[in-house]
Amino acid sequence: MSDHRPTHWRPGRQVSDPARAVVFETLLAVYLDGAYANIELPHQIRRAHLNKQDSAYATNLCYGTLRLQGRWDAIAAHCMGERPADSLDPEVRVLIRMGIHQLLGFGTPAHAAIYETVKLARNEIGSGASGFVNAVLHRASERSEWQWRDQLLADAGGQLNSVRFLAQWFSHPAWIVRAIDEALKASGRTHRDLLAVLEADNTPASVALAARDLSVAQLQADIERGHMHSTSGVLVDSAVVLESGDPGRIFAVRDARAGVQDEGSQLVARTFATAPLIGRDELWLDMCAGPGGKTATIAAVAGQRGATVYANELHEHRLELVEQATQPWSDIVQLRRGDGRELGELEPGRYDRVLVDAPCTGIGALRRRPEARWRKQAGDGIDLATLQGELLDSAFACSRVGGIVMYSTCSPYIHETRAVVDAFLKRHAGAELLDAPAIASAQSLMELTGVGKQLQLWQDLHQSDAMYMAIVRKMR
Repeated sequence: MSDHRPTHWRPGRQVSDPARAVVFETLLAVYLDGAYANIELPHQIRRAHLNKQDSAYATNLCYGTLRLQGRWDAIAAHCMGERPADSLDPEVRVLIRMGIHQLLGFGTPAHAAIYETVKLARNEIGSGASGFVNAVLHRASERSEWQWRDQLLADAGGQLNSVRFLAQWFSHPAWIVRAIDEALKASGRTHRDLLAVLEADNTPASVALAARDLSVAQLQADIERGHMHSTSGVLVDSAVVLESGDPGRIFAVRDARAGVQDEGSQLVARTFATAPLIGRDELWLDMCAGPGGKTATIAAVAGQRGATVYANELHEHRLELVEQATQPWSDIVQLRRGDGRELGELEPGRYDRVLVDAPCTGIGALRRRPEARWRKQAGDGIDLATLQGELLDSAFACSRVGGIVMYSTCSPYIHETRAVVDAFLKRHAGAELLDAPAIASAQSLMELTGVGKQLQLWQDLHQSDAMYMAIVRKMR
């Protein structure tokens, strides 16, 4: 006889709430196995057969807990007595974060949030752990979110702008807080803007679509046919912002005539395709093409201009994603697998345009990948800078005289943005730095400004990922 008991059933105990159980399994996979929430959560939702309402609740609870886990950990530390946080089993830590997010982030009544979390703890871990979870959550519920804010501020000596308080309250590693602050100053902004950027990182990003092989009006009509709603983009006129619904249900997305792509990434691709060069404009190279979003947007422009796009990617599985994304332009997109650092020697002076969308820490996209902030270290950007410089040197070598090279990252971290470009310019006297803010402004719905001819987008100002851009033209 088949067993029809729910997965989270235990003899003599009540069944765990299925939406919360899904979140628990997802967060544990993220914590223990390095899973990506945007992949793991849909898998768990399908596995549990959640309805639409429960799926929405699970999504909000999962991503909200991930975004603010630094805040919840700091609050939990006050509620655990003498027990150090690093002594907690992963399952207990995940459940405490989930419970505090319901109490303080969602404002769920204490009896409901605590009851459901403790029940899940009892079913998944055991009665001993559930008693500890119960005690911690009861202590957390004794103060409001703003009272806890005052406590964390007091812990930081009352210094509102201290790295300790900002890191805990806005739930960012301290090194990222410092990195953003430094980048703001380098971009002509002030320390006061730091709070706005950190807050924007904790605000879920809208789903932006890029209209590539069809008009914006046609894409909007396609969305309407799917009984979904959209608004126009705020940064580029090729963007459509999906207000709700699954982009996978949109026919144009299924056919790769449109794609999910942040508006900042769309601007990078369009700026690359329109930066002024001298002479012919036929051969374009996307040196680090995976997963293919920018390549597809570039190909849509290249197809109208009679150019050929060479899409290079080191990793086979990412090259397959590029192939899928660029399917409508397969006649003009040439796929190749290889190390971009070798192309300068293999194909010197060949290309008219070269894009180096370099591997980076990705801390400019924390709105979309909340778990990423906990997986990076300050040294990662410094280590990546060596690779980024080598890719940029190779790109310059394989570009022709009069051609352009564009360098971009999804990060504001100085070590992998301005520092990389400044060092490159010192190595290459024949490189002329073009005015990236002016070139990008011609492709944008808003006037863009920068410092030193380099452009840094910001989550709070541009409602996009924090993309960085620099453009050089090869003069000799």
